[in-house]
Amino acid sequence: MSAKPERPTNSNENSVKVESEEHDQGKSTIEVNEEKLPSRAAAVHEQIRMEGEKELERDWLALMLSALAAGLSMGASLAAKGIFHARLPDDPSRFFIENIGYTFGFIIVIMARQQLFTENTVTAVLPIMHKPTPKNFAILFRLWGIVLLGNLLGTGLAALAFIHMPIFDENTRAAFTSLSEEIMHNSPGEMFANGILAGWIIATMVWMFPSAGAAKIWVIVLMTYLVAICDLTHIVVGSVEILYLVFSGALPWQEFFYPFAIPTLAGNIIGGSFIFALISHAQIRNDMSDKTKAERLKAQRENHSRKEHTDKLDRE
Repeated sequence: MSAKPERPTNSNENSVKVESEEHDQGKSTIEVNEEKLPSRAAAVHEQIRMEGEKELERDWLALMLSALAAGLSMGASLAAKGIFHARLPDDPSRFFIENIGYTFGFIIVIMARQQLFTENTVTAVLPIMHKPTPKNFAILFRLWGIVLLGNLLGTGLAALAFIHMPIFDENTRAAFTSLSEEIMHNSPGEMFANGILAGWIIATMVWMFPSAGAAKIWVIVLMTYLVAICDLTHIVVGSVEILYLVFSGALPWQEFFYPFAIPTLAGNIIGGSFIFALISHAQIRNDMSDKTKAERLKAQRENHSRKEHTDKLDRE
């Protein structure tokens, strides 16, 4: 992390701009050089914060199209999982093999740099925690609203395609229904609690990316596979499954929103933003505060030494 990437500049004066200490100081970059920061964790934090500011300042149409693509791509998780479920023998090993399919959508979305809502519960939140002004919160809610809407539209289109296009055989369609109905066995409280843990795991995955290097794809596979085998609830992947039930007539519309979407969304946000991001930010802010205090104390000592030297010369 020795590089010091520059923030993108936008000549449009009406573009969205995140308020930050760097802007107040007239700087165009966020320092991510580990040698100039108090810890490696601080360097990771600042790199993710820089990425978050870029996402927060993106054009709304670009965000919407990227989020729509992510929702469509997440259909790959249900498709792969359903195919495995339909074709593997019904024994205990099937559960662990079919859940490898759950990771496919995440691999596509993250490696293609598409906008996924649960990634933004940590990436986009760090700049706001760095400077929690009303304007920054408004920019965050703008991003969340656009990305969540785009993701849900994409998952809805994926579910409709799976139902109405002649892609899958009857056994695979039956597997889609069976897998999706398993989610609805959870109570609203279970949806919420599972969503918290899923949000935490996805936020942890995002935090690991700057250090992952060429192993990034394995981080995605391992962390999302953990979400799958724990049967946790994720607002985007789960929406493909629940909307499949809704559009096939197996579930009324209102049950998509409750008991599924509202508790799951709340859990994902709390797990990713208010727990993981807040704790991680608090840790780094303490490091940065200690560094600032040390630098101020060093400057005071140097000033005192210079003053003593000047007084000595004056006396001579």
